[in-house]
Amino acid sequence: MNATSALKVRIGLECHCQITSLKTKLFCRCPADYRGKPPNTNVCPTCLGLPGSLPYLNKRAVEEAIKVALALNCKINKKMVFYRKNYFYPDLSKNFQISQYDYPLAVDGWVKINVEGVEKTVRIRRVHIEEDPGRLVYRGGIGASPYTLVDYNRMGVALLEVVTEPDLGSPSEAKAFLQELRSILEHLEVSDGSLEGSMRCDANISIEGGSRVEVKNISSFKEVERALSYEIIRQRNLLRRGAQVRRETRHWDEVRGITVALRVKEEEMDYRYFPEPDLVPIEITDELIEKIRAQLPELPAARRSRLVEQYGLTEYEARVLTSDKQLADFFEELVSVHGKPKVDCSLVINELLRLLNEKGLEVRDLRFTPLEVAELLRMVDEGLISWKSAKYVLRKMVETGEHPKKIVEVEGVRRIADVEEIERYVDVVFKRCEGDVREALKDPKVIHRLVGEVLKETRMLADPKITFQVVSRRIEQLKLASQKEK
Repeated sequence: MNATSALKVRIGLECHCQITSLKTKLFCRCPADYRGKPPNTNVCPTCLGLPGSLPYLNKRAVEEAIKVALALNCKINKKMVFYRKNYFYPDLSKNFQISQYDYPLAVDGWVKINVEGVEKTVRIRRVHIEEDPGRLVYRGGIGASPYTLVDYNRMGVALLEVVTEPDLGSPSEAKAFLQELRSILEHLEVSDGSLEGSMRCDANISIEGGSRVEVKNISSFKEVERALSYEIIRQRNLLRRGAQVRRETRHWDEVRGITVALRVKEEEMDYRYFPEPDLVPIEITDELIEKIRAQLPELPAARRSRLVEQYGLTEYEARVLTSDKQLADFFEELVSVHGKPKVDCSLVINELLRLLNEKGLEVRDLRFTPLEVAELLRMVDEGLISWKSAKYVLRKMVETGEHPKKIVEVEGVRRIADVEEIERYVDVVFKRCEGDVREALKDPKVIHRLVGEVLKETRMLADPKITFQVVSRRIEQLKLASQKEK
């Protein structure tokens, strides 16, 4: 191991989370749901920053932000002030962002994460509210001059920024924190927590002895690990060669799998912060804080403990389920109908979640309910289909949304338990495998080989126990007939 590989890695995250529970933007009455609308149609003079227009604060945004801050164990500031963050923003037409600086909503929180069974506390430096910029669309390229289009529909949507201390020591810890934050947001029903849209992440990485580098444009949990892993290796290689790590902002290029230098890292003074003159300071009372605290739902950590205690799940199983609120909800609804927690958990985690990951889907994309999955499992309980067939049917359900009973009938995967039907398949196999039959008359172990052939003939649908009994009885009959002939 070389010296640089032993140097400590420090990672801090800046998470920008859209408050998707709101109906309107942060400082105007334009709809907060901008997706799917023609470019630059979801705007008004206020969010465009046209002369004479004035912002007015969305009260519900503050309440939702307080809810998140309390769930992150933060201290709520009694005074909250909005600032103008001045910078060249091609995606903010007024050329500044209304954000927070000296008086953020909340500070000094913490979240516990678990990576491979090891628990760690990650400190939250601050939580504040700001407006989202618009969206830049890059066009052109090979054979054409590149150009950029701007869509302002997203501009002004309420963002919650969660900034951690540099307590994370690896890409896997960063991913675990983001998954826990997303789960908290989902349980609070403040944001849908999609890292591909409503949740975005910038990361600050430094290695002991080097400068801090910010990596922007990280768009998924998988890409967080890839981007941080690449940047750590890049910085270690620089330090090993005796080169200096520049304090800069870099862009994560998902296609090439590298970070690319964007600009020298700005200092706070570069943004020329000053209080937003069109918005008064906000006083947050103890009564409001306690009222919101009393309304907090069950959060992921508490839910994990309950799942272990109520259903007898392992800590790992509870952690996987609560990593996605919809997945945990699906499991609990399934248990309420089917009533076999360990079986239901195994199907949800080992089969359903695997299929969702394989096909790039989320629970919300499923075209069937836990009730239909319970019917599938009852068919297994009643011996109508095998567990292997159930997994096949579940895959078809994910792909087509069809009812399990219909899939079983159409696909012909019903378990064969009728003795007469199995005997017909045994007749076919005994004629085809005469050599194995003669060998089985001398060596009983060969019976298992014949059973396997019968199962293949039935596409693994025949009941193995009944098949074994039928084959064994047929061999005994042949033995007796052979002895009589002698």
